[in-house]
Amino acid sequence: MQLFVGLGNPGLKYSQNRHNIGFMAVDRIAQSGFSPWKPKFQGFVSEGRLASERVVLLKPATFMNLSGQSVGEAMRFFKLSPSDVTVFHDELDLAPGKVRLKTGGGHAGHNGLRSLHQHIGPEYHRVRLGIGHPGHKDRVARYVLSDFAKAEAAWLDNLLRGIEDGAVELAAGEGPKFLNAIALRVNPARPSSGIKKTVITAAPPVAEKKDTRSAFERLKDRFS
Repeated sequence: MQLFVGLGNPGLKYSQNRHNIGFMAVDRIAQSGFSPWKPKFQGFVSEGRLASERVVLLKPATFMNLSGQSVGEAMRFFKLSPSDVTVFHDELDLAPGKVRLKTGGGHAGHNGLRSLHQHIGPEYHRVRLGIGHPGHKDRVARYVLSDFAKAEAAWLDNLLRGIEDGAVELAAGEGPKFLNAIALRVNPARPSSGIKKTVITAAPPVAEKKDTRSAFERLKDRFS
């Protein structure tokens, strides 16, 4: 059994914030035949299967900086270890639409990850979802708590579709295949133009016929 956790802040006010991309990710996975969301573990849970793997989706309702409370409670109930937990979260250090996988390490100042470190330790899996950086650290708080711009809607939708496509691979521990499913949505192969190029080739040279006449015959033909 695995626990997939999306990080974000509860309520409509925050629903489209960049900081809530983790919520958006698990919401998208929940569309793949999971149960309706219900309140539990200081958050909301949805249960289902990804191939043969039983997966519980969790959205903490404690606000970002207390996310670890909800996750810790769910882990104790299901008797899980950090290696059974995968967390989807926003990542300032990745360009918008980029995704990286990581296990363990520091929290890099992310309030949700800091809380998880405090409650369950650092050795959980992470799906780092790039949202880009505003350019200066003083603008970070306002940036992450602002909504995605309309111009970002296309890549965001493709990213979430890719996460849904690859969720089975993620649950199976096939990280590269999961990332490939996302890449196929975010950076699809360019279709062929359908225009056939016409290749013009030179006509093959024609060999000259050898003149077998005698000198007298050539002279005779010349003056005849």
